[in-house]
Amino acid sequence: MTTTSAEAIALVTAAHGPRDLFGGREPRRVYRRLARLLHPDLAPGPEAARAFARLATLWAEHAGHTGHAPADDLTGTVLGTHRVGPVFREGTTAILYGCAADTLLKIPRSPADNDLMRREAQALRTIEQEGDPVLLPYVPRLVDSLRHGPGGAQRRANVISRVPDGFVTLTEIARRRPVLDPRDAAWIWRRLLVAIGAAHRAGVVHGAVFGHHVLVHPIDHGLVLVDWSQSVPLGSPLKVLVARHRDDYPPEVLTGAPATETLDIKLATRCVSALMGDRVPGAVSRFVRGSLVAPPRDAWGLLAELDELLDDLYGPRTYRPLHL
Repeated sequence: MTTTSAEAIALVTAAHGPRDLFGGREPRRVYRRLARLLHPDLAPGPEAARAFARLATLWAEHAGHTGHAPADDLTGTVLGTHRVGPVFREGTTAILYGCAADTLLKIPRSPADNDLMRREAQALRTIEQEGDPVLLPYVPRLVDSLRHGPGGAQRRANVISRVPDGFVTLTEIARRRPVLDPRDAAWIWRRLLVAIGAAHRAGVVHGAVFGHHVLVHPIDHGLVLVDWSQSVPLGSPLKVLVARHRDDYPPEVLTGAPATETLDIKLATRCVSALMGDRVPGAVSRFVRGSLVAPPRDAWGLLAELDELLDDLYGPRTYRPLHL
C-alpha cells in the first residue's frame, strides 16, 4: 500500500494509463488515497503538483469509461432542505455552489478532505456561541452541516452565509492597486485585527490569514475573514498548511508548535504590509517590523496601539473610499 507522498509521486508518474492505477477492485479508494498524499497542502513542490494534475487526468479518463466521477455536479439536487444552485467558485480542495439567495454550499472534492469541513464547522459554531454577537459579521455564519453520498464515499458539506456583492479579496486589491496609501491600508488592518480578535476571544485560531481569505468592501469598508477549514482551537498545532504560503508561516508552526494568537497577528501583519509596499512613514515601518518580530498575543491591544499611531500621524480618522 502506498503510504508516502514520494511513493505516490513515483506510482502516478510511472503509470501508462488509468488501468495501471485503477484496475483493481476499489478504484475510488485508490484515487482518494493518492489524492490525499499528493494534495498541494500536504505535498508541496513541482513534482507533487505534476503528479496531482496527472492523477486527476487519469481518474477523469477512468471515470469516462466507467461512469464514476470523482465529484458529481450537484447543481439542481437537494441536500437536506437546501436546493443546490450552479457552481459559484471552484477551489483546490472544495467546490462552492450557490444555494439560497444569501447562502453557499461548500463541499470537498474528495471525502479525504472531510476533516477540513469539520474544522470549519466547529470553528464557526464556536465563534457564534462564544463570541461577541456584535462582531459576528466579520466571519461567515454556519447555516447547516450535512453529509452527501453513499457509505464510505460520503462527503461532509457546510452551508454558510454568502458574502454580499461588492466584496473583493486582498489578493485582487493587490493585483489592481499594487501599492496602497497607508491610510487606505489602515482601515483594512483595523478590521482584520477585530476579526481575528473576535475569534481569539472565542478560543479559535484561524491559521491561514492570507490575502485570498480576506474580503473587504472598498466603499462600505466591511471585512469578512473566510475559509476557516485550517483553524484549530487555541493552543493546538495546525493540522493543515496552505502549501503555497509555506514560507509565510513562522518556523515554529512548521515543527508542530501550538498555534496561538501571535500566529494570526503575524500573518495579518504580513497581509497588510504587503499592500503598502515600501513607501510608508518610518513610524509605520517600525510598527510593522515590531508586529512581525515580536507579535503580541492580544489583537485588541495591538489595535489600540495602531489607533494611537494613526492618530499621531494623520489626526482624526476621515472616510476614504478605496477606488480600484
